[in-house]
Amino acid sequence: MISVLQIVHDTMVDGPGFRTSVYSAGCPHGCKGCHNPQSWDIHGGTMRSTADILDEILSDPFANVTFTGGDPMFQAEGFLELAKAIRQHSDKSIWCFTGYRFEQLTELPIHRALLEQIDVLMDGPYVESLRNTDLLFRGSSNQRAILTRESLVQGKVVELTDEEILSIR
Repeated sequence: MISVLQIVHDTMVDGPGFRTSVYSAGCPHGCKGCHNPQSWDIHGGTMRSTADILDEILSDPFANVTFTGGDPMFQAEGFLELAKAIRQHSDKSIWCFTGYRFEQLTELPIHRALLEQIDVLMDGPYVESLRNTDLLFRGSSNQRAILTRESLVQGKVVELTDEEILSIR
């Protein structure tokens, strides 16, 4: 089960191309200037089963998937189950936005397991003083676009340029 604020179909703001974005409830970061502070409360969402969310994601055969929020890593168990189901039933790419840093996420087995299912991780908290509207799919310059599985294999962050971001589906 995952506490979900909403699922948005055919959005183009949470990654390249058309995406189905799953907006999770719950975020411990409380970033000043957050564009979605209503997502901070874990109880602000609706509890939905992985099967229900998967059916909704698969109803759009052309859109890839983005986990956002809130912070999906706050509900890592549920999102791990969902990511594995997506992998089992489709070839959709999975992007994830989190306020945690990649390095932090590799320390806990549940987070690392979820990272293994994600194609691109947008990491780092939003920092209002570092706001940069020129970045693709990020709000502040401390946030990174990371090629997740390659970073796990290399044991270091493999960061994507804006040109590379646009080439990844």
